[in-house]
Amino acid sequence: MTAPAAPGSPPGLLRRIFDSDLWYSFTRSWITMGSGICVLLLVVGALGAPVLAPHDTFDPATLKLMDAFTPPVWVEGGNPTYLIGTDNQGRDMLSTIMFGMRISLLVGFAAVLFSLVLGVGLGLVAGYLGGTIDALIMRVADIKLAFPAILIALLVDGVSRAALPRDMHDQLALYVVVFAIGVSNWVSYARTVRGTVMVERGKDYVQAARVIGIHPAVIMVRHVLPNVMGPVLVIATLGLALAILTEATLSFLGVGVPPTQPSLGTLIRNGNDYLFSGEWWIAIFPGLTLVVLALSVNLLGDWLRDALNPKLR
Repeated sequence: MTAPAAPGSPPGLLRRIFDSDLWYSFTRSWITMGSGICVLLLVVGALGAPVLAPHDTFDPATLKLMDAFTPPVWVEGGNPTYLIGTDNQGRDMLSTIMFGMRISLLVGFAAVLFSLVLGVGLGLVAGYLGGTIDALIMRVADIKLAFPAILIALLVDGVSRAALPRDMHDQLALYVVVFAIGVSNWVSYARTVRGTVMVERGKDYVQAARVIGIHPAVIMVRHVLPNVMGPVLVIATLGLALAILTEATLSFLGVGVPPTQPSLGTLIRNGNDYLFSGEWWIAIFPGLTLVVLALSVNLLGDWLRDALNPKLR
């Protein structure tokens, strides 16, 4: 028998979550709930691919070239073993998509984390210190905004391929893609944080911290940063979908992750060669997965932006 909680004791974490305004807002929108369920299912399917996938697509012993181009099970000639068909190498498309999502999500989360740390750090420094440092950082941001993110990513990828030894391209390709996408998306974080910090630095709690001699770095990280994380979380949620789409674009162009680590973009590129020859499922199903994933994340980002906006409460 569970002992009753002591009077005045803080509620559990789950109780606080379910009683929060954020959870109330989430449960009042069927679109948001549907998007959350889609993202949860896709993430669980990707992370659990080694256990949940019907076939191990990275084991050459399981590949059957005689089963190549098998259509989905509801199409004439389909095989119940392959629910949504196979590709040109006889790999099960469902399993391949689940493993491919792992790479896409890994690159997306890593790129967002990198751009968040870089952008928030530069935004804090620019907004708090101001002066020449602020002008220098913002001019670099303005120059970056003059170029599309995909062009910056292509430039970084091309320079890295030229600088690195050829035999290391495949080994470092994943890190290069993460760095390229992260570098191309830090400006939105920096500009948002800078504007918020410029407002926060004039408030009484910051002035009091200065008076008692707290180091500026401690003030920025411990006192100012928690008050600017709301908009940053919204940008990060929307930026995740953008990072996944950017990785898919780079992989489709052949400059993303190596073929030995196929992502959704790589699968779409491979299937594009057979799209008009009758094997439409090789490109359509990875493409639909990418669309559902990006759309669901964007809808969650829109909900989070409205839920954290005090003017809309």
